[in-house]
Amino acid sequence: MADREDNVTVPEFSSLLQMDPYLKTYEKDFKRRYDLLQKRLFELEEAEGGFDQFTRSYKTFGVQRQPDNSLFFKEWAPAAEALFLTGDFNGWDKFSHPYTKKDFGKWELILPPKHDKSPAVDHHTKLKVVVHTKEGERLYRISPWAKYVNREEKSVIYDWVHWDPPQPYNQVHPRPAKPTSLRIYEAHVGIASPEGKIASYTNFTNNVLPRIKDLGYNCIQLMAVMEHAYYASFGYQITSFFAASSRYGTPDELKELIDVAHSMGIVVLLDVVHSHASKNTEDGLNHFDGSNSCYFHSPPRGEHKLWDSRLFNYSSWEVLRFLLSNLRWWMEEYRFDGFRFDGVTSMLYHHHGIGSGFSGDYSEYFGLQVDEDSLVYLMLANHILHTLYPDCITVAEDVSGMPALCRPVEEGGLGFDYRLAMAIPDKWIQILKELKDEDWNIGNITHTLTNRRYGEKCIAYAESHDQALVGDKTLAFWLMDKEMYTNMSSLIPMNPIINRGIQLHKMIRLITHGLGGEGYLNFIGNEFGHPEWLDFPREGNNQSYHYARRQFNLVDMDHLRYCQLYAFDRDMNRTEDKYGWLAAPPAYVSAKHEEDKVIVFDRANVVFIFNFHPNKSFQGYRVGVEVPGKYKIKLDSDMVQYGGHGRLDHGTEFFTEAHFYKSILHQCRAAILWSSIL
Repeated sequence: MADREDNVTVPEFSSLLQMDPYLKTYEKDFKRRYDLLQKRLFELEEAEGGFDQFTRSYKTFGVQRQPDNSLFFKEWAPAAEALFLTGDFNGWDKFSHPYTKKDFGKWELILPPKHDKSPAVDHHTKLKVVVHTKEGERLYRISPWAKYVNREEKSVIYDWVHWDPPQPYNQVHPRPAKPTSLRIYEAHVGIASPEGKIASYTNFTNNVLPRIKDLGYNCIQLMAVMEHAYYASFGYQITSFFAASSRYGTPDELKELIDVAHSMGIVVLLDVVHSHASKNTEDGLNHFDGSNSCYFHSPPRGEHKLWDSRLFNYSSWEVLRFLLSNLRWWMEEYRFDGFRFDGVTSMLYHHHGIGSGFSGDYSEYFGLQVDEDSLVYLMLANHILHTLYPDCITVAEDVSGMPALCRPVEEGGLGFDYRLAMAIPDKWIQILKELKDEDWNIGNITHTLTNRRYGEKCIAYAESHDQALVGDKTLAFWLMDKEMYTNMSSLIPMNPIINRGIQLHKMIRLITHGLGGEGYLNFIGNEFGHPEWLDFPREGNNQSYHYARRQFNLVDMDHLRYCQLYAFDRDMNRTEDKYGWLAAPPAYVSAKHEEDKVIVFDRANVVFIFNFHPNKSFQGYRVGVEVPGKYKIKLDSDMVQYGGHGRLDHGTEFFTEAHFYKSILHQCRAAILWSSIL
């Protein structure tokens, strides 16, 4: 193998080494990975006529209506002894409609149309695959390629429901151009309402999309869309990979949601879970053909001990067909604009990140602990997506810091566009939990916000869904806790806890937005300081929806301070849209003063000044600036409409003098953003 690696050329590997010469030591690893990718692409060309055809397998597997209205059924069940189709269409006869066995574990069945030439299976009727195992068992299964599944009210198990509407929704709005500055609104359809129930796609379209547009976000990351039998899994235990969750409505209503988002200039990413699958058998992929493998590795490799779920066999041809076609399906059928890949750390390593601290030593990212099957799958997925859809956006959820994760495949990278800056929210929670305000380490905060691999784009965020889950709480609740229940009225003076919380909530967001990455993410409701935490109905909370909702009614009450935080978040995004700091090179930090608790940095011809001191304000404070000239305040967290104290005169013009300019910075706990007027 070593000789073969020596003959492999990674086309643009020199570009990667220019950015990070230390990776030269691991050149053989990069060559081997790239060689494995090229072998896969060659095999796809030889066996399937290329990846374009291969990734359209959702048009041949599952159930397909033919031009003459006959129905063609196809499954992969290599360990099965026999397959039958049953359902409403044949009175649930278990033996009348057998599949025919084909090569490579495939099974096929053709149902001719009825006498009136309509399809044999009606739209919105139930089906099941009956699997006979070699051990003589009879199993009832849902097709892995099912496009719609539903659960009757009293039932625990989901049903495969044939989806073939007479007049399907046609999306009319073109995909927006790929944003240069990515401002992501992470959202969950089911919780997107103040009411204690599962909210709908239609509610999201009508009531939440206009808010997202108003707030200045240009991208939505939709969680929990892929069907999951257990609502409280937050959408991370997938049972039907091709089905949009029916608990929020129909496939057509999701298509309309995406279409309307596109009409607003907003791109939509799917939170895709290809890192593992639910252990459910009757309505999941597990034991589909009666074996302990099929789509997964046999145990123990095929089981995730912490997540209690199954792990895919990424070296299997049919698993590649299934997962790559799944990505293509969401892009083509629903017209998503890209993906946030969940659980990438678990995929990259045989240890799944369990018990690994990831010190940053490069030896942790190469060698036998790396699962090259899944790593090459991710390279293949990114290569195919970006070839077929040049504007496609892919984001990796990786905590390990794998080098070249967000560099092009041609350089030997994994091909993602962005990675999530997962250390940033952890740092904010740690600071608020453990430190007094006067003990904040300004250098450490700055380091955390700027510590990222050069040339690999990051999505910065102060908090996401992870931080809001039960057992933790939102940043606003860490800052203000029970005071939020009684003291958020703007009709009464702010007490010290509310004052501190309101100011720090804005400052933490702005410094994360300005310094932390090349994209920014906010979780639904947190933009206005959503109180409490997130908890889905389950046995432990008496099946309550009380914490599984977003209280938009709070922001709609003018006399509550939530609308002030909302206004700041909106104007922060709109200011970024004007100056484009997320698309600019990383910031130059000109000051991080421990005693004064001041941070100053330049980015995109904008100067950011933060005073985190709990009680010390400054006058005539000198700060360095890159561009000489005249400066004016463009965003000020201390403005009254943002819940501030209005201590700065926005009419003041600030002039540079001999490489410095003076700033009259009155307010403790405030942030201002200046732009030069040349």
